[in-house]
Amino acid sequence: MQLAGILNNTIQEYAWGSHTAIPELLGTPVSDKPQAELWMGAHPKAPSRVLLNGRWEPLDKVIAGHPVEILGKVVSERFDNQLPYLFKVLAAAKPLSIQAHPDAQQAKDGFMRENRLQIPLTSPLRNFRDDHHKPECLCALTRFWAMNGFRVVPDTARYLKTLCPDALQSGIRLLEQSPDADGLRRFMQSLLTMTPEEKSAAISQAVSIAEALSAGSDSVYVWILRLHDAYPSDIGVLSPAFLNLICLEPEQAVFLPAGEPHAYLEGVGIELMANSDNVLRGGLTSKHVDVPELLRTLTFHPCSPSVLLPRKYSETEWVYETPAAEFCLSQIRITEKQPHTATSERSVDILLCTDGEMLVIGENGYNNLALDRGKSVMLPAIMGSYRLQGNGICYKASTPV
Repeated sequence: MQLAGILNNTIQEYAWGSHTAIPELLGTPVSDKPQAELWMGAHPKAPSRVLLNGRWEPLDKVIAGHPVEILGKVVSERFDNQLPYLFKVLAAAKPLSIQAHPDAQQAKDGFMRENRLQIPLTSPLRNFRDDHHKPECLCALTRFWAMNGFRVVPDTARYLKTLCPDALQSGIRLLEQSPDADGLRRFMQSLLTMTPEEKSAAISQAVSIAEALSAGSDSVYVWILRLHDAYPSDIGVLSPAFLNLICLEPEQAVFLPAGEPHAYLEGVGIELMANSDNVLRGGLTSKHVDVPELLRTLTFHPCSPSVLLPRKYSETEWVYETPAAEFCLSQIRITEKQPHTATSERSVDILLCTDGEMLVIGENGYNNLALDRGKSVMLPAIMGSYRLQGNGICYKASTPV
């Protein structure tokens, strides 16, 4: 049985998604519903189907039946016979929620606690839908706006004194008295636990001042207005003042470790993460917000925004280096004169072609597989080395071995 095959992937339709970006990648008609994410992987919520010997089979079931052949011995043992990553295309036409992800111990404890409380996995009040942490990496395919990590405290205090000199006096005082992680923690707790009337006053003052300043060169004021248009009564409207606002150019990336607050605002990107669906939300959402759990999850470490650039690994492959044990993201560029050859010492690779056409030529008697824009393929460890020929660009999800 040949275990390599083309993938058929689930599209998640969320309100913040784009009607055009994923259809354009896949070469399908414009959607009448917003298409937010294309999932490539074996997550039980929406496993890909893989074409094997003329039949479409759920990838999670195929891996369960052939874990060592697909994952390789090292990865199957390390990750309990499960694919450790989830690969996505993310298309944000509107801002996503401010959120953070738990670390490994928090995920295990939270999942067990909510199981003991008998909260259904499908409940909107559920924080932990599995017992895994969720580090993630996002690489821009188009210009991509995001917020990532807390601003250094003096900058936050300066913005808030401009935007909310009256409505947030006590919060500003907290930051000025403790310009460190403790001050940030106390400020966020005070912000998220304000009364509806206090939140309304802060938002109203900030929006009024942002309107007067939005014609300048500082994008913070523009994004406060855009967030207010999308979520007029949500205190997350103020988040560009206390989170780092960044704009990624195509092929630039960010890595998001556990506990780091972030929000994707606009753009199309490749996202690779540990195979988890655990999210703690803090604003810009109509979904469940658990303030105490979020405050336990967040790491209150002010930082300057950090952009991840790929490192050249070979003449055809560039790698986005992160500390994640579950995944590695890389970009492969090939021409007729410069094909790509993969090492035989690897786990399972998933490739997504984003431009051009290429042929996957495998070892060990595997049939060739044709890829063009929007197509993805699963290449198991047992296949050994493979060769990519043609002209094109693809992104590769893999697990370090």
